[in-house]
Amino acid sequence: MNEEQRKSWILSRKRQQAIDVPGLAEDVALGNRLSLGKAITLIESTKPEDRTMAVQLLELLQHRRKEALRIGITGVPGVGKSTFIESFGMYLVALGKRVAVLAVDPSSTKNKGSILGDKTRMNVLAQQEAVFIRPSPSGGTLGGLARSTNESILLCEAAGYDIILVETVGVGQSETMVKQSVDFFLLLMLSGAGDELQGIKRGIMELADLLVITKADGDNERAANIAAASYKNAMHLFPPNDNDWIPTTLVCSALENKGMEAIWQKIESFKNSTTLNGWLAKNRIEQQLFWLERTVQTDLLERFMAFENFSEMQQNAERRIIEGGESAFLVAQKLVNDWMNTYFSTHGKD
Repeated sequence: MNEEQRKSWILSRKRQQAIDVPGLAEDVALGNRLSLGKAITLIESTKPEDRTMAVQLLELLQHRRKEALRIGITGVPGVGKSTFIESFGMYLVALGKRVAVLAVDPSSTKNKGSILGDKTRMNVLAQQEAVFIRPSPSGGTLGGLARSTNESILLCEAAGYDIILVETVGVGQSETMVKQSVDFFLLLMLSGAGDELQGIKRGIMELADLLVITKADGDNERAANIAAASYKNAMHLFPPNDNDWIPTTLVCSALENKGMEAIWQKIESFKNSTTLNGWLAKNRIEQQLFWLERTVQTDLLERFMAFENFSEMQQNAERRIIEGGESAFLVAQKLVNDWMNTYFSTHGKD
């Protein structure tokens, strides 16, 4: 062990000693919001020592979870996702529900941190004792879903939250990733949106369990109702869902707190229907299998790139493309083969 490795090991040990993982797990299970925030921070960390503690934390809490209703909320920029979540969240709190909001924000390209910070955009909701709001940077993740969001959902369930709202960055074909972490998918739309949005509507609408036209207030109320009727007709043209649920369209005004009861009734109806026909439980299993594959892929890639000689190997590969004009595909194959040969010659094949 060289001096740099020794210092890294000492820092790792000090950090692990500073975090009492069993104590943190107990506090999360008791519903302590501050501890839940610390636990999610640990889950989001990419440091190897933190990932080790994160695994321990999840193992301690896996049998202390109560399954919550997971609702994904997405929509075009400017549709008012945060305003809707605040109004809808307050409605749920009034029903006696404990609500967790995992708001996946766009990441800063410089420090990978969260740009918007949803607590500032949901000020009233954030003050509720029964509510936990966590903005998380997407880190450029495909689909606007943070790498750790799925684990964060499990932590919120361990903390006893009844409903978990996952707000995503935006919409597009890649938004299918969100569908792999939630039970119900809610799409927010604007009335009178221009043709420039048509290209992203079809794919995302096929995923929606409920489409809601927002900002149905004042002079815009009539336009919202017309748009809702048009979308409702369009959704009948889509292939039937495998859960026997027929998506529909509603309108709401988050500013005037109108339409929240009707939306919740639809969500409850969906939950009851898919629980009875067995789809909800089956979907949860399929989601876990999906995340098994994704997590293995991600962890293998991280270990590959963290290998001590990887930086030098990558630079050599880049030079072959820049100076030699070689194909990226062929260079990538050689890079992987070189890495495997180097790794096994260093660590053996056992």
